[in-house]
Amino acid sequence: MIDAYEEPGTPDTRGGWRYLWWLVLCQPGRAAAGAVLGSVWMVLLAAQPYLMARAVDGGLVPGRLGVLAGWTGVMFVLGSVNAWLSIMRHRTMTRVRMDANFRTVKVVMGHVVRLGAALPRRAGAGEVVTIGVGDVQTIAQALTVVGPGTGSAVVYVVVAGLLMAVSAPLAVVVLLGLPVIALVTGPLTVRLQGAESAYRERQGVLTARIGDLAGGLRVLNGLGGKGLFADAFRKDSQRLRAQGYRVGAVASWVQALGVGLPTLFLAVVTWLAARLAAEHSISIGQLVSVYGYVAVLIGPVAFFVEATYEMNRGVVAARRVVRLLRLEPEPDEGTRPAPEGPAELHDPASGVRVVPGRLTALAAARPVEAAAVVDRLGRFGPTEATWGAVRLDEVPLTDVRRRILVADNEADLFAGPLREVVAAGHPAGEAELRRALYAAAAEDVVRGLPDGPDSAVAGQGRSLSGGQRQRVRLVRALLADPEVLLAVEPTSALDAHTEAAVAGRLQEARVGRTTLVTSTSPLVLDRADTVVFLVDGKVAASGTHRRLLTAEPGYRALVARDTEQDSGRDSEQDSGRDAEGAVR
Repeated sequence: MIDAYEEPGTPDTRGGWRYLWWLVLCQPGRAAAGAVLGSVWMVLLAAQPYLMARAVDGGLVPGRLGVLAGWTGVMFVLGSVNAWLSIMRHRTMTRVRMDANFRTVKVVMGHVVRLGAALPRRAGAGEVVTIGVGDVQTIAQALTVVGPGTGSAVVYVVVAGLLMAVSAPLAVVVLLGLPVIALVTGPLTVRLQGAESAYRERQGVLTARIGDLAGGLRVLNGLGGKGLFADAFRKDSQRLRAQGYRVGAVASWVQALGVGLPTLFLAVVTWLAARLAAEHSISIGQLVSVYGYVAVLIGPVAFFVEATYEMNRGVVAARRVVRLLRLEPEPDEGTRPAPEGPAELHDPASGVRVVPGRLTALAAARPVEAAAVVDRLGRFGPTEATWGAVRLDEVPLTDVRRRILVADNEADLFAGPLREVVAAGHPAGEAELRRALYAAAAEDVVRGLPDGPDSAVAGQGRSLSGGQRQRVRLVRALLADPEVLLAVEPTSALDAHTEAAVAGRLQEARVGRTTLVTSTSPLVLDRADTVVFLVDGKVAASGTHRRLLTAEPGYRALVARDTEQDSGRDSEQDSGRDAEGAVR
């Protein structure tokens, strides 16, 4: 099975069927073993009726008890061997499925990481979640056809050959039965594939909406829009349910025919054999063997229908994975070397200049304008920004990411021990962690956890308050210790006392390093070496906080408004604080 640190390989993204075949080719030995074990297991099941026929014809005769005991012993040994083969077959196929599962997860996760900031613009969160929650399992289940599927085909041919020795008409009926079943169930499986595709698409959309609603529930509640969005979600979920009923209706017919048609077909074979026995064309032992063959064939024939159903679902899921894997990251045509040392960042679109080695604050009445400047300076989209004497988009993206870090105040937090959540590419030492916690005023976060930094944190920091999550994000950014740190509203969810502590400690922690923060809080602005005031996305003025207060009425009005908001800001334990920070 694939190792957690092993490269998953390069997937075949030419289509759903090719992707499934690639998963088989990634484990040829195991897949071949599953096929061999499945074939031998089923063939030995078919051998039991043959041995039973020999025991009946040769042993149920007065004076031949030894012959009966001999054949019975052979059947017992064969059954024991087959039981062991069944165990090995099941273990092998479990490994085949798990390998396909983990390999697909690694391929998808690796590609998502490569897409980086381009992912939200190329694919919805619901689509990615649906792939991880449902499609991966469906793909893995489809590979069951490798083992039992191959065995079913082999035993079908073997039983047809054995029946040929009993009666040619019976063998012909068996050989023609499977194509007839395929003709009956084929259109249904094609229809199921279409219905399943539409259902999966709708499910992805609804999953994304669930995430959006969960993330903005407090904001919606504060704006009075919760009921409106709840009604829209209810209608969408009802449409998804109706689509699910359509999928279930087709699937129920496929599964019903998968059991009913083989049983009906094999009942015909048994009836023909009974007629032949009544006409003395075959012996009683042969009649018993035919009945045994029929009992053995019920499983494989039913599995053919079930495998078709699973393969169609697997192809639908594989196509969704392939569609995600075909997404390309933002083109990186950078070939020029980055500046050898600290250099000025300049955004021509706004006129913002970030002087190296200093703490610069960016203040704007509309936070989205400041965030747009950060995106351009961090190269998270089209940009004409320069880094020293070179355009930022002419530098290889890996060099930009290694030296310039954009710290968003709503960046994702993964689940795990706090120590690992804040790790920035390598485990943090105790001294480093203590310094980062102090700089972010987050010591109380660790003290409030049962096992300190080794305590588990829920995904997205749901086990923490809004202010705690924001400080944990800042700890992570400080541990990364980038040459250039671009922080978006790093203190927006903090109370005034904590915000003042963070502002002072951040300046000390980043002394000699280039730092840009977006904020309208006077507690942060007063600590900045330079404040850049934006109006309509352009630089209106720059200087120290106190100079701008005196010289710029617009800046003074903006900061005064923010001061009034700060005076009414609740403590971190207030659940409404998160909504305030999101609306700002």
